[in-house]
Amino acid sequence: MVFNALLRSLRGSNLEVFKFGMYLAFPIGWMYYFGTNLDERFSVPDFWPTREHSHTLPYDHSELKSEVARLQQKMREKAERQKRLRSQQMENESTAES
Repeated sequence: MVFNALLRSLRGSNLEVFKFGMYLAFPIGWMYYFGTNLDERFSVPDFWPTREHSHTLPYDHSELKSEVARLQQKMREKAERQKRLRSQQMENESTAES
């Protein structure tokens, strides 16, 4: 009986307003009921680096030279590592063919 009265009153624009209200209220209610502590559950403590641990730009000539030397050393180490890996792969292929 009450259901029929509700259906009779929800026609046309009233039905659209009711549907719009449900479209808004349902997800908000769902998030409120199930997800009120998302910050505590999914936050990672100390995720962002502090100012002391973040990258600082070199400004004077000696800092620039030391940074360039560090980058060149890093590139040399990477090239040596790749060369070693290639030689190991060649050795593995030659032993596999034998």
